[in-house]
Amino acid sequence: MDLQVLVEGQGFPILCLHGHPGMGSSMAVFTEHLSQRYQTIAPDLRGYGNSQTNAEFAMTDHLIDLDALLERLNIEKYLVLGWSLGGILALELALRSPDRVSGLILVGSAARPWGDHPPITWQDNLYTGVSGIVNWLQPGRQWHIDRFGQRSLFRYLVQTHTPETYEYLAQAAVPAYLRTSRRATRALFTAIRQGYNRVLDLPQIQCPSLVLAGACDRHITAAASQETAQQLANAEWHCYPNTAHLFPWEIPAQVLADIDDWLERQPQF
Repeated sequence: MDLQVLVEGQGFPILCLHGHPGMGSSMAVFTEHLSQRYQTIAPDLRGYGNSQTNAEFAMTDHLIDLDALLERLNIEKYLVLGWSLGGILALELALRSPDRVSGLILVGSAARPWGDHPPITWQDNLYTGVSGIVNWLQPGRQWHIDRFGQRSLFRYLVQTHTPETYEYLAQAAVPAYLRTSRRATRALFTAIRQGYNRVLDLPQIQCPSLVLAGACDRHITAAASQETAQQLANAEWHCYPNTAHLFPWEIPAQVLADIDDWLERQPQF
């Protein structure tokens, strides 16, 4: 299907792939910065955002959609920045098109993703619902963060409970959650139940890679991300203390600085 996409800037193309839940605009923390020097391409994946479908689909359909999008945009070589699910798709693109993928930036992702998330209680869901609504109406209010946010499931997604982080949650996370379809959720969990694991294939990927992780990530652990970095032929790994799965919204300046530094050391970009 034809994906809805946000294209910004000029220069070497960077395909920016969101996670689950997510949409292209969820990647604004990256695209607003990188589009000053590169061309950023941030699609809504099938079943997310404005790329809705009435048919069931599999995770492999995302790759077909992305190939079609890149052909439509006349993109031959490109770098992929993928967050969570987006990082898994980035690895798949690199494995199937090594001559086109010039580099990888993997954010909170892994080739064998595993987590250690505690069981979710009804109180967790209650506080998360209240927190999400209140924070969406009044983003980043400290009284809300202290009263609801730190008691909700946000406590596993972030460790830095600051107004700035909660503004990102209101502006990007809530709209993405509301625009993530049940079909997208079913496609993802079907793949998870099948035991996704591409670790043994990673040595095939020869392009330079930057692997970033939050030390307290409970959704895709830092150990899983490190395993991926260790198996990639040309990878650099950063693990940020006191952050979790949404660490780009916790410490955006540090993450962007590390990405800038890595890109400057890659002359092909």
